[in-house]
Amino acid sequence: MTLPRRTFRTCRPSRSSSGVLDAERTVCSPAKAVAQRLFGQAGVFRSCLLFGLCLVLFVFGVVDVQEAESAMMPRRQQGILTGMPFMANITPRTFVDDAGRKLYIAKAPSRVVSLAPSITEMLFALGLDEQIVGVTELCDFPAAALSKPKVGYARHNLEALIALRPDMIVAPQEFLRSDVVAKLEELKIPVFLMDAKTVDDILMQIQSLGKIFNKTKVSDEVTGRMRERIAAVAKQIAASNKKRVLYVLNSHPLITVGPGSYIHQMIGLAGGINVAHGAASPYPTLSIETVLQEDPEVIIFPVGPVESVPKSEQNEWNRWSSLSAVRHRQLREVSSDALNRPGPRVVEGLELLARAIHPEVSLSDNAAPLP
Repeated sequence: MTLPRRTFRTCRPSRSSSGVLDAERTVCSPAKAVAQRLFGQAGVFRSCLLFGLCLVLFVFGVVDVQEAESAMMPRRQQGILTGMPFMANITPRTFVDDAGRKLYIAKAPSRVVSLAPSITEMLFALGLDEQIVGVTELCDFPAAALSKPKVGYARHNLEALIALRPDMIVAPQEFLRSDVVAKLEELKIPVFLMDAKTVDDILMQIQSLGKIFNKTKVSDEVTGRMRERIAAVAKQIAASNKKRVLYVLNSHPLITVGPGSYIHQMIGLAGGINVAHGAASPYPTLSIETVLQEDPEVIIFPVGPVESVPKSEQNEWNRWSSLSAVRHRQLREVSSDALNRPGPRVVEGLELLARAIHPEVSLSDNAAPLP
């Protein structure tokens, strides 16, 4: 089929409403309409006809090839496959740790090192006994942790870590030095940092590890039981009056817990009011004058084989006879392993804390014990 030559010879540059020549509309509309009809009917031969027609029109100097192509091909909708660069960074195996660092872990690690007792307990609770190839010398629960190869806790030996050939390390953010993290990253050993500031953070960490190790069903079961026990404690003490509580981490100087610490939140969940609720840091130092002014009704001392406030230091509080806790003999001990380790057993710590604050309430045993 041959196009009538007069169709092109009668074309003139079009003008805009202001009378100025419009350079982008020099193609006459009849020619474009004919081309559109041709390509609409061509079907399978569209590409060949497009090339041939554009070549003819280009020879006559009437139609710009690029404009003809754009007229025949619908414009791609923006934002479907292009224009969304953030999509390139999102994959099912990308995880963000508590330091805000993105880690891409292609598959579930088969050799993991834990650098904190609470993390070790999380990994065992998820059933990862065989994958754990190293723990710290403070990791003593469950019993199986005692037989694992040991590395340092506060001071980490880089050579010892590398010798364990881990394909992942899970560590507390506050103890792992930045230079050690940088060196491990150079060696392509991913380091997942954890820092729990609330009880919810602990639950989320367990679920994150469940996703990393393809143990989501187990992690959901563990955190589900933990939530049940937390709810049970809240229900049983709901009718009790809240009591002022001082939690003693250290006696000389006097260090306690404040906002930003998960133990601060646990005191509230256990029916208490933390006397350091106005502190500016998670682990503030208090003066005895502040304590006397706040007048705690209960003083809590964490005790255990690793972290403990000695009995001699506990007895020193008896000199402050004006304190309500001393007058009513409400100096209480709780397990430091259960309370000071932000792991699965923290719900046991919550139950112990509630009993220490509210001995008048008979707290029943809650859900089945955690793994």
